[in-house]
Amino acid sequence: MHVTPAIPTTTQTTRAAAASTRRVTDAPTRMFHWLFALSFLGAYVTADGESWRLLHVTLGYTMAGLLVFRVLYGLLGPRQAGLGLMWRKLAGAPAWLRSLTQGQSLAGINWRQGQNLLMALAVVALLLMVVPLTLSGYATYNDWGDFLGGDWLEDVHEFFGEAFLFVVLAHLALIAGLSLLRRKNQALPMLTGRIDGKGPDLVQKNRVWLAALLLLAVLAFGAWEWQQSSHGLIPARAWNSSPAAGQAHDDD
Repeated sequence: MHVTPAIPTTTQTTRAAAASTRRVTDAPTRMFHWLFALSFLGAYVTADGESWRLLHVTLGYTMAGLLVFRVLYGLLGPRQAGLGLMWRKLAGAPAWLRSLTQGQSLAGINWRQGQNLLMALAVVALLLMVVPLTLSGYATYNDWGDFLGGDWLEDVHEFFGEAFLFVVLAHLALIAGLSLLRRKNQALPMLTGRIDGKGPDLVQKNRVWLAALLLLAVLAFGAWEWQQSSHGLIPARAWNSSPAAGQAHDDD
């Protein structure tokens, strides 16, 4: 009797693939990460152009709002997203540094702990620097330097902007280096929320609804800022220089 082997269905294949991975990062954390990164990138690119100033300021306010969300989510959200987890990693810094200064052998040094420590240090530094970065930007935008004396506020804002970029680049270099050393894409969990390996999910609930609300809040704020400006957030010359605008001009 010939028995035809069962062909796994798409659903079974998906479940099998999911069973070989574990969720380690939930949707709100990932959404915060990418919105935060895009906001800084946009703010940095538009920092020098006066005609892009409103967009630059809006993106700066967005970063501040995202920081507030991250702090609240770190305090009220799941343990894996808690800020205390990063602080506990940083708390191991003195012991790890002592292991280096005491001349321990390479085999005795926990390099993985050091890598995780550097990663946590970069993330904490980025979160902390948002405060002086946005405050100095707010003061510069509102011309506080006129009565505080000099252009030092603008210099402070520029300093923290460049420092923020330096930490971002160091963070990216660290991720690239760890990906090569461990032969595994270390940025993938911030995209998919999952890592390879069998076992229970470290994050039980994905909370897609909260990530969607965060995205909608950012988009709504941007739309509101656009409506508040008589010329919008993007200068007219940017529209006029687009191919579509040029074609419409030629048709006229």
